[in-house]
Amino acid sequence: MSRRAPFVPDGVPVLSRGRHRSPRKGACFMEMASFLAGERWSDHPECTHPVLATLARCVNDMLDETHRQRLVTMIPEVVGLNPDDPRVATALVLTTARAALPVSAEERQNVMALAILNAEGILAEQDGHSPGQLSKASRAALASSPAAERWARIHLARMGFNAAAVRPANAAKVVALAVDGIARACVDDPEERLVRLLRDGIDVVAAFAPLAPAPTPTTWVTPSPTSTSTPTSTAAESRARTVAR
Repeated sequence: MSRRAPFVPDGVPVLSRGRHRSPRKGACFMEMASFLAGERWSDHPECTHPVLATLARCVNDMLDETHRQRLVTMIPEVVGLNPDDPRVATALVLTTARAALPVSAEERQNVMALAILNAEGILAEQDGHSPGQLSKASRAALASSPAAERWARIHLARMGFNAAAVRPANAAKVVALAVDGIARACVDDPEERLVRLLRDGIDVVAAFAPLAPAPTPTTWVTPSPTSTSTPTSTAAESRARTVAR
C-alpha cells in the first residue's frame, strides 16, 4: 500500500534527498540552512557545527518523503549553532552511538559499543574527571548488547582511549555510520528514530551554546486566521538539557 503524500502548506520548502546545484533543483536540510544564514548555497555551510551538519545531511537522506518534511521546523535552529567547544563532537558521537547500538546489525554493534566507551572516557577527560563512571544512558545502551560491550572493553584495555576518534572529521564518520545503522535496522520505526535523533543532536549542541542567537525568522510559517505571527523560541529556551553526564 502506498504512503500518503505529505501535506505541505504553501510557501514551505519541500526537502529532498542529496545535494542540489541550485534551489531550482531542490534543497536538502543543510542547503536550506545555508540559505537562511545568507551563505553561499551549500550543504556544508559554516553556520552549523560540522558534525551536527553531518548528522542532519545523513538523516535527511535516509528518511522517506513523509518523514523528511518533519525536519523543516528544525532548520532555523541549526543556523548559527556552531560552538567551538571541543566536547561537542564527542557528545554527538555519544548521542548517536547510544541510539544506534540497540538496533544496529550485529556486525556494527562492536563499533558502536567502542564509540560509546571511548566517548565516555574522552568526555570525562575533557570535563576534568577521571574516566570510569558511565552515564545511565550509556549503561542502558551497552546492556542491550553485552557481547559488543565485552569486545569493546577488551579493545580499550589493550589500546586505551583514542582522542583522535572524536575529532570532528572522525566523529562525523561515526555519526554517519550510526545513522545508517538505524536506517537499516529491523525495527518498526526507523524513520521516527532518525527524526528523534536529529532532534536530540540539535539539543546536545545547543547545550554547549546557551548564548546562541535565536533561530532565523523564516517566511514559510503560515499565520493562523486569528494571529499575525507565529513566535519562535530558541533552542536554549525550550530545551535546556544536560548533554551527556
